[in-house]
Parts: sequence; structure tokens; C-alpha cells
Amino acid sequence: MKSYKHLFSRALAASPGRIHFAAHSHHLWPDASYEGHMAAWDDAASLADRKWEKVFGEVIPEAQRHIASELGLPDPRTLAFTANTHEFLSRIFTSKWDGKPIDVLTTDGEFHSFRRQSARWEERGFIKRRIVPCEPFDTFTQRFLAAMRDRPAEVAFLSHVMFRTGLRFDGAEELASYASPDGPWVVLDLYHSFMAMPVDFSKIADRAFLMGGGYKYAMAGENAAYLHAPPGYALRPTQTGWFADFGAMEGKQGEVGYNADGSRFLGATYDPTGLYRFNGVRRMLEREGLDTAAISERCAKLRAQLVTAIEASEAGSALRGAELLKPNANGSQSRFISIRHPKAVEWKSTLMANNIYTDARDDILRIGVALYHEEADVGAFCAGAAKVLG
Repeated sequence: MKSYKHLFSRALAASPGRIHFAAHSHHLWPDASYEGHMAAWDDAASLADRKWEKVFGEVIPEAQRHIASELGLPDPRTLAFTANTHEFLSRIFTSKWDGKPIDVLTTDGEFHSFRRQSARWEERGFIKRRIVPCEPFDTFTQRFLAAMRDRPAEVAFLSHVMFRTGLRFDGAEELASYASPDGPWVVLDLYHSFMAMPVDFSKIADRAFLMGGGYKYAMAGENAAYLHAPPGYALRPTQTGWFADFGAMEGKQGEVGYNADGSRFLGATYDPTGLYRFNGVRRMLEREGLDTAAISERCAKLRAQLVTAIEASEAGSALRGAELLKPNANGSQSRFISIRHPKAVEWKSTLMANNIYTDARDDILRIGVALYHEEADVGAFCAGAAKVLG
């Protein structure tokens, strides 16, 4: 297996001996992201007040092209950027509100940004949730679609790949068939599939909101969240900022105007450095001849090696005795494995204390692989886990 460690020389050298298997939580940054980060600083210094001309004229269009290509979007201009996906959640849902609780169909497997916010909105009577359990895994997609079929929600929101278990939703096309500009709206959180597995959303690009970001598998860190806003949906977002009509800022201010493309979902000033890093990473991958399919194939082999080793007790009896979740019977898998055990958080802390990085969510220990791993790294993880966990 070819090594790509040289692409991550700065991050790996920063902590020699660290065994990092938490790329699904906080991906190590490649050297190209450092170069992108410094380019952002240099532009801010040299361009000063004219920095945003370059950001809007070059940096954002490049990032839009990369993401549109990755997702199969026909028009890159449907994409907007901000610091985090939580901001886009607020803009979508406030745009849907018409004075009565919004009927929302969702799952019990959503990440905290939506789980927490939606629970708080429900407390205030802003929304009313119908929650479809993720388990049993083998019927999840069918059960979610059945709930939508029986009573189409005003907003259907769910993750394409669930952050705790890696469960994949396979019904995007049917779900999007219910969508229309007046409602229902369909929103897919792609954070654990974007650049983690090959996807093609070209068939639903005209009917579904798609959101994700650069923090994980895109290897770009924070401040690189995106939203694809389908044409004709939420033309005048309620929660808005001056970037949504950037071109009019020097003119006389009258009515609240909006751009017609995805930038209608922009807010106000944010740090664009994450987009510089993202563009730098994408250029690096192009130079290396790497795309998501190739990286996924490589990581799938490492993931399979990890699963086999755990099942063979090579990572110790503790992990062998836990429940190794296998939520998807076939097709693309998440870049991490999930192990269910009451001691998951305790195990994560013990591993971290020994410079072995995983992460835990409640009773789930997540162990993930990345481009900077090789077969020997899987062996090192297993040996370390067996030593410290037993």
C-alpha cells in the first residue's frame, strides 16, 4: 500500500508517537492546508480592504466548483458558505416558519447541532418532531420513507450517514420526490459522506437542500461549511445578512434584496480561511491523482483489516467482547467503525491518556481510518488497545 504520510508531514511531526484513529472527528490537516492558511493571511495583508473582492471573485467560485463536482450538482452557484452548518439550519427553518409549529420528520441519530437545536425549538413550540428510530438498521430507510409517505412532513431532515453508527440512508431520490418550493422541504446532512464516499446527487439537486463541511473528510478544518440551496426554494430567507446582497452594499438601501443564486443564504462577515485551506487540499488531491473513490477504496481495506483484527482479539479481549456494529449490509461504508459498550467513554479516555486517539458518543466508541494510515498503523492501534484496555 502506497504511503501518503508525506502529505501530512507537519501534523504527524507535531506529535511523534501519536496513534490517531479519529479522522472522522477531527481530521489531521495535510500540509496543503497550511499553505492555504498562509495564503489567506497573505491576501489579507496585501489586499487589505480589497480582500473580499478576491474571496468572492476567486476563492468562493473555486470552492463551489470543487463541491459541485463532488456532489454532482449541475450549477456551482447554488452553493453558499458560512462558518458552520448550524447557521444554515437556522436560515432554513426560520424561512419555513409561518406562525405555527413546523411538522418535522427526522431521526434519533442526528448530530448534536440539529438534535439540540431542534429539541429547543420544540420546547418553544417552533417545530413538532416526528422521530424515526435508526434501529433496526436493516429497515431504517424503508421506515423513514414510509413515515414520509403516510404523512409528508413540512421539513424532512436527516443525515445521509449517521454520525454515531455509520448507518447510511439509501432513499434520497424517493424522499426528494415529495419536495416542492411550497413544501415539503428535504434537507440532507452530508457531513459523514462528503468526501468520505462517492456520491451523486444530480437527480435531486433541483429539490433537496444539501449541507456539509470541510472539518472531517475534506481535511480543511473549521469555517468551511456549505449549503446547496435548490433553485426556487426559500427565495428570501428570513434570517439574513448583508452578504446575501453583497453587490448592493454601496447602493442606496431600500427593500431587503437577495441574490437569486445560493448566496441568498449567506449571512454576514465570516472567516474565509477555511475555504483557502479547502481549495489547497483539493488541489493537492488533484496533483496526487487522488479522488474520493480512490481514497475510499484505500480506507475500505484498512477498515476491513481493523474489523478483522478486532474480531480476532488482536486489539484485546475488551474490544472483542463489545458489540461491533455493522449497520450497512452492502455498498459504501463509513470511514469509521462503531463499537457499542457501556464503557465506551471510559475506554476512549484510557486510550487518549496513552496517546491513542479515538472518540466516544455515549455508549459508542468510534475508530476511524484516513489517508495517512497504512497497514502497520492498524497493527499499532490494535497492539496499543490490547495493552491499555486488556
